[in-house]
Amino acid sequence: MSSRTTTGTGIRLHAPAPGWSIEADVVVVGSGVAGLTTALRCAAAGLETVVVTKARLEEGSTRWAQGGIAAALGDGDTPEQHLDDTLVAGAGLCDEDAVRLLVTEGPDAVRRLITTGAQFDTDDSGEIELTREGGHHRRRIAHAGGDATGAEISRALNDAVRDAGIRTIENALVLDLLTDAEGRTAGVSLHVMGEGQHDGVGAVHARAVVLATGGMGQVFSATTNPSVSTGDGVALALRAGAEISDVEFVQFHPTVLFLGADAEGQQPLVSEAVRGEGAHLVDADGVRFMVGQHELAELAPRDIVAKGITRRMLEQGAEHMYLDARHFGAEMWEHRFPTILAACRAHGIDPVTEPIPVAPAAHYASGGIRTDSHGRTTVPGLYACGEVACTGVHGANRLASNSLLEGLVYSERIAADITSGLPSAGAPVPVPHPDVPGHPLLPAEARFAIQRIMTEGAGVIRSASSLEKAAEQIEAIHAAARGALAENGKTAEPGVDTWESTNLLCVARVLVTAARRREETRGCHWREDHADRDDERWRRHIVVTLNPDRTLAVHTTETAQFPPTTATQEQL
Repeated sequence: MSSRTTTGTGIRLHAPAPGWSIEADVVVVGSGVAGLTTALRCAAAGLETVVVTKARLEEGSTRWAQGGIAAALGDGDTPEQHLDDTLVAGAGLCDEDAVRLLVTEGPDAVRRLITTGAQFDTDDSGEIELTREGGHHRRRIAHAGGDATGAEISRALNDAVRDAGIRTIENALVLDLLTDAEGRTAGVSLHVMGEGQHDGVGAVHARAVVLATGGMGQVFSATTNPSVSTGDGVALALRAGAEISDVEFVQFHPTVLFLGADAEGQQPLVSEAVRGEGAHLVDADGVRFMVGQHELAELAPRDIVAKGITRRMLEQGAEHMYLDARHFGAEMWEHRFPTILAACRAHGIDPVTEPIPVAPAAHYASGGIRTDSHGRTTVPGLYACGEVACTGVHGANRLASNSLLEGLVYSERIAADITSGLPSAGAPVPVPHPDVPGHPLLPAEARFAIQRIMTEGAGVIRSASSLEKAAEQIEAIHAAARGALAENGKTAEPGVDTWESTNLLCVARVLVTAARRREETRGCHWREDHADRDDERWRRHIVVTLNPDRTLAVHTTETAQFPPTTATQEQL
């Protein structure tokens, strides 16, 4: 099924051997728009499909999306115009064929979502009401509930999954990929909390595995991502032998409600749609500092706005800037942005009467598990879609509201590929469970140390010195765990907190490695010691794999999708 195959690393998370198992044709990991759409399409084709989700079914990352879903649905808009805006935002690293698939298949995918039950806001004539966000030259963002688009899409898909009778396993952390004797996907191991007969570590045996696990925002101290976004899908795929691409491109959302310099964890998002409706970014003196920095001012692509805010903060020694939308008035705030209004007021800010303090925070991973145009990874039978995947659509910086559309379009392509013909099931190779694990788990508290290291060294602004320090500190954490294992044969106790910390360290290592390699500023990767974009050297993708000895192998390629044209390869 994949045009390229890779053998696994043999590295797994230390966990008890599976004590139970169930059988399926397809297992989908994740309950956002990408995962549930895949599951619905596979089940409709008659395949036995199981959805595994880390929390409750309705708590996937999609529910947090405020702004909307981008598609050329309005009069005068075209897929070609949408393509142009996407390519500009991606700063020279988008795969144009992948983007063309997105924008041409996107409008019909949105219409199918509507037939599934999603209800978008409409105008007086009954037409879908469209707004505009950063980087878009047209109003093409469909929204629901004003600023609750993700919640509405999640509701519709959850209802459809339940109505279809698709089996779901909730409160389950997927641990590792299972493979057969030939190295092909044979399911996943997972840990379930509180599922009765399926409590504890078990396995889902399946002929295809679809990873739709969302992002890795929790690798930073402040993020818009929920607490479950710990990079589990990327870490699993890396251990399985898959290629990871473009993870240095982490989009920091420019306007996140500032809760204080010491605030950690998930922070309230102030949607880009607020700026799309006319809000202004200002400093403490009321100066609109984005004017003159870009033709679209506050509606420039997110990387440009995040950099503009950060620069102004550094210039003025300020902890935040302000988003001023007082001119909206109470009625517009209550009708168009009720969720944001409530969040601001809950934290003592009334945007009707005062500017909102905002600062950038980690928001979206433009890179991830490298896939082809059908969502296939370099591991046979393993697919990826949504934020966990790198399809080539986003390049160096995601265009606003393209993520929900990507989840829709590429999940349907995955389902079409799977339903075109699954191979016969292969027996999974037993999961090894040595008395002394070869891959130590990190203690739960390592999570906070990793977040601080990444925020300080690999955040909005990066440099050779900051990244080198981050790399040294990350390796010190890893070395300490391995040293304790070598000295007394002990590792942290297996459990959700220790597995998450270990996964976070894994993605942190890859991110810092790629960011150190890319000696330029492009998209949402900002190197203050290499301030310019360098197309001659760096209009290429950085691809990372994991060696069996736990070192990272890095190569660069000019193509976003595999098979790559390898230019350089190095083991770190």
